[in-house]
Amino acid sequence: MRMIFVNLPVKNLEAARIFFSALGFTFNEQFSDDTAACMVIDDNIFAMLLTEPKFRNFITGEISDTAKGTEVITALSATSRAECDDMLAKALGAGAKPWKPAIDYGSMYGISFQDLDGHVWEFMWMEMAAEQAA
Repeated sequence: MRMIFVNLPVKNLEAARIFFSALGFTFNEQFSDDTAACMVIDDNIFAMLLTEPKFRNFITGEISDTAKGTEVITALSATSRAECDDMLAKALGAGAKPWKPAIDYGSMYGISFQDLDGHVWEFMWMEMAAEQAA
């Protein structure tokens, strides 16, 4: 079984924890401290929110400036169109910025936003039977 750990630099760890908690995510405190927070996305999917000084320990070069470019899009599946819209409403209510307009291809629907540090998140729903038939 594989696991994935998305590592993201944050300017204010406490603000990031509050933001993602407002979206319904929880944190594994065993792997969190004052420099890192292990956000649980699913059983085997985690986002490590790292203070910028801690993040620098893991990279060469500079931290991407999210005001000038997009370093990655973290896309998560959703169970319905309504869940996509609900996550966008929660994110915007917690201080996120809209990123791109919602996409709607009938059997595929998605929303996106930038978190407090400018990282792009997408929530996508697909009607699998329709996609497989196509």
